[in-house]
Amino acid sequence: MARVTGATTTGAGMTLRTATGGARALAAIGLAALLLAGCGAADRSRDSADSGGAAPAEKAPARAAPDGAAASGQAGAGAPDLRVDQRAIIYTGTMRVQVDDVEGAARRAVEAVTAAGGFVGGDQRRSAAASAQAELELRVPAAKFATLVDELAGFGRQQRREIRTQDVTEETVDLDARITTQRARVDSARRLLARADTVAELVTLENEVTRREADLASLEAKKRRLADLTALSTITVTFVGRDASTADEEEADRTGFMVGLRGGWTVFLASMGVLLTVLGALLPWLLLIGVPVTALVVVLRRRRRRRQPPPPVGPVGGGRPPAPTGPPPVPATRSAP
Repeated sequence: MARVTGATTTGAGMTLRTATGGARALAAIGLAALLLAGCGAADRSRDSADSGGAAPAEKAPARAAPDGAAASGQAGAGAPDLRVDQRAIIYTGTMRVQVDDVEGAARRAVEAVTAAGGFVGGDQRRSAAASAQAELELRVPAAKFATLVDELAGFGRQQRREIRTQDVTEETVDLDARITTQRARVDSARRLLARADTVAELVTLENEVTRREADLASLEAKKRRLADLTALSTITVTFVGRDASTADEEEADRTGFMVGLRGGWTVFLASMGVLLTVLGALLPWLLLIGVPVTALVVVLRRRRRRRQPPPPVGPVGGGRPPAPTGPPPVPATRSAP
């Protein structure tokens, strides 16, 4: 019994130790589960904190959008200024003004363009009393173009005015870009020429440099021409006398009997003028060649008349001519049937 009791006691102790070990294992597992749960909560809280911090950061650019628009507006302010006073425009004007004194008006126009900082590009004048005419080509700074046109129109009665403009801003910008690119090409070709080793490379690069420099010079010449045309505008003004009729009057008076009569008389006078001009050009030849030829023809005709025999003279009475004295003709014989 004692042995059985001891065995029982030993089995109970083993069962108790086994139960205690299982409890410890369960406690350890529970502690590990609590630790894992705590770490997950911390991670979730950290993620939520990160997401919460990112949201304001995402909202910040939205609030800063107007500032960005303002910045883009400031960047756009650095673009080329395309206002009218900053554009490259070529002004060209043509005028016709009727004045009492053509020479005086032309002299005043020259003084006005010189005072405005320009010069006279051409001057053609014709003096014919009241029908005198003076045509001046004036080059004036573009800023004073309109002022000078109005001043010239005030010299007398303005008959015609025509103002033309040509915007060459894009062409000017394009030329600037092409000139910059061509200068870079010339510099690169010169650097290659400085490193040439053989004669063939030297000759080839010299030709290339020459060609690129010629292209650059052509572009620069075009740029200078545009700059001259935009800096100095051109005004072609024609001053006419009191007897000059306006173009409107001539346009309105193109029909009617008197118009036809004047036209026909003008054509007749022009034709007679041409005929007299031709006759005057031929008269020396007629005197030098025509007179001797005419005299020679007259002399030859007289000599020919003297060499011709006189015509036969008939009987005085005017009777019939004498009958022939020869034998009568013999009739032809007829053959027998």
